[in-house]
Amino acid sequence: MADCSRFGSAFATVAGMSAPTLRARVRAEMIQEIKVVARRRLAVDGANLSLRGVARDMGIAASALYRYFPSRDDLLTALILEGYESLGAAATSAAAAVSEGDYRGRWLAVCTAVRDWALAHPTEYGLLYGSPVPGYSAPRDTIRPASTVVLLLSDIATAATAAGRIDPPPLPTLLPAPVRADLRVLIDQRTEAEHLTADLPEDTLARVLTGWTQLFGLVSFEIFGRLEGTIEARADYFDHQMNLMADLVGLPNA
Repeated sequence: MADCSRFGSAFATVAGMSAPTLRARVRAEMIQEIKVVARRRLAVDGANLSLRGVARDMGIAASALYRYFPSRDDLLTALILEGYESLGAAATSAAAAVSEGDYRGRWLAVCTAVRDWALAHPTEYGLLYGSPVPGYSAPRDTIRPASTVVLLLSDIATAATAAGRIDPPPLPTLLPAPVRADLRVLIDQRTEAEHLTADLPEDTLARVLTGWTQLFGLVSFEIFGRLEGTIEARADYFDHQMNLMADLVGLPNA
C-alpha cells in the first residue's frame, strides 16, 4: 500500500526502539497527517468531507484510511474534539493570565481568546459552530470539551458571587419558572459532579448563558460574513458587546 511505502522507511532507519513503540509512533504520525489534510479538505468541501477526498489528497488508497478512521464520522469526531480542545485551551490560558480577583478582566480575556481563535482557525470554527453536517451526530464525548468556554464564564461569575463582588442590574422581566427550574438542575448537577461548594443563583447563570450565546453569536456573525457592510470597527464593537455582557452579569470593573 502507498501509505506503507511512505512510512515504511522509518522502520528500517530508527534503531533502538521496540517494534510496538515504533509502530505506535508511526501510527500517530499518520493519524496527525490525515487530520491535517482533512482540515484542508474541509476548507474546500465543508460538510461534504469524505475519506475518499482525503485519501486522494494524500495520494493513497481510500481503503488505507480505514485502518486509522473506520468511517467519515470517526474522522469528523476526531477533528471536532481537537477543535474544541484547542479552543478550550486558548480560553483557559487567557483566563489564567489575568488576576483571579479581576473578574471582568478574566471574562473579557476568555471572550477575546474565543474571537482570536476563531479568526485564526475559521475552518475549524465552521466545523464546530457552522451548519450541522448532514448525517452526522456528535457522540457524547464531545459534550465536555464543547462546554469549556461556558464553564469558564460560569466559574468567573461563581467566584465573583462567592467574593461578594457581583452586582447585576435589575431586569424588567422575571426569569420564567420553567427556565429557573432547568437552570437549577444544571447548577445542582455540576455542583455534585465537581464537588463545588460555591453556589450560583439561577438568575446569574441565566445572565452568563446570555453572555455565552452573545459571544458565539457575534463571533459567528463575523466569521461567516454577516457583519460585512454593517460594522467595520469589529474589534471595538466586539469589546463593547462583551463589556455589556459583563455589565449584565454584574461583574465589577477592576
